Amino acid sequence: MKKDLTIKPPLLLSLAHCRLQQRVASSTERVSEMESSSSSSSTAPARSLLLLLSLLVLAVVPHGGDARPPQLQLVRGARQMAFDEGYTQIFGDGNLALLRDGRLVHLSLDESTGAGFASQDLFLHGFFSAAIKLPADYAAGVVVAFYLSNGDTYEKTHDELDFEFLGNVRGREWRVQTNVYGNGRTAAGREERYDLPFDPTDGFHHYSILWTRRRIIFYVDETPIREVVRTAAMGAVFPSKPMSLYATIWDGSAWATLGGRYRVNYKYAPFVAEFGDLVLHGCAVDPVDRSAATSCGDAGYEEAAALSAAQRAAMAAFRRGHMSYSYCHDRRRYPVALSECPLPGAAASTATGRLFGPDGMKYDGRHRRRRRSRDSSS
Repeated sequence: MKKDLTIKPPLLLSLAHCRLQQRVASSTERVSEMESSSSSSSTAPARSLLLLLSLLVLAVVPHGGDARPPQLQLVRGARQMAFDEGYTQIFGDGNLALLRDGRLVHLSLDESTGAGFASQDLFLHGFFSAAIKLPADYAAGVVVAFYLSNGDTYEKTHDELDFEFLGNVRGREWRVQTNVYGNGRTAAGREERYDLPFDPTDGFHHYSILWTRRRIIFYVDETPIREVVRTAAMGAVFPSKPMSLYATIWDGSAWATLGGRYRVNYKYAPFVAEFGDLVLHGCAVDPVDRSAATSCGDAGYEEAAALSAAQRAAMAAFRRGHMSYSYCHDRRRYPVALSECPLPGAAASTATGRLFGPDGMKYDGRHRRRRRSRDSSS
């Protein structure tokens, strides 16, 4: 069902052309410097040929982080789309810009506002993905989110599946957080936090959510990083109502960076997050007439959610090496672990539990040194 939203049309820019012009101008300046320093015997044809070759190289070679990662092949039939094929702006006025015929979206945060867009439809299960490049330099307090939610339809019983990217001070990496809410149970968050094995500001990387009747899988590029399996004990906490896809950038100064210690510094604005390779591959439904959902089927989602041995090994390696917080290990927040968490003494719990403190945070080198020094002094 299409959302009836009246918005200001987004600004359509040709940023790629502007960047090319800037690079051409820079190249021309460099060639001019070479000309002025060259000997008087240099011929004009040679100088012209050098300039022409420089311009051709700039025009055809991808520049730095503008290069796209390989297209994902996680779900059969999933295809990339332009913005106007499935999305609409929800806030931010001129802080949303469409580039490359609507296949690249820039969301910016400045002192006046952030920005965001949403899918035109609600979906019951599916595969949702985007290639995202995060703001560089100082980004403390900045939050970029890519998520599914139905909070505007089910205000008291909403579901949500989140990728949240939390900015940081210069020299420290962005952190990525995933979360699962179901049936309005926001007091029981299921957060996990990760460090990434790459710089997410240096280029595009795919972030994807696969949502089926039985499983939820979060991916970074082609690597599954988290799997939530539906259990009888979870009941309605497992998201099961139609949701929309959202992408936003906003000021999270109150909590995003070290609990609000570092706030957004607008001296570095605008903060720009780039979204490309947009994928909405799901069953669009009417949230009022739920009978339409019976025709959805699984469209290959359950097949894709059946992770291979290699995928499970890659997921285990990522979680072992890069997960920095897990709600399942947070005994201060949850003295009794939530139902889906491994039981104390289980192999999975024992293997990872030694790495985490009672606050759910992974021990770093400083924690380990303190523990050893206390043990040695006793």
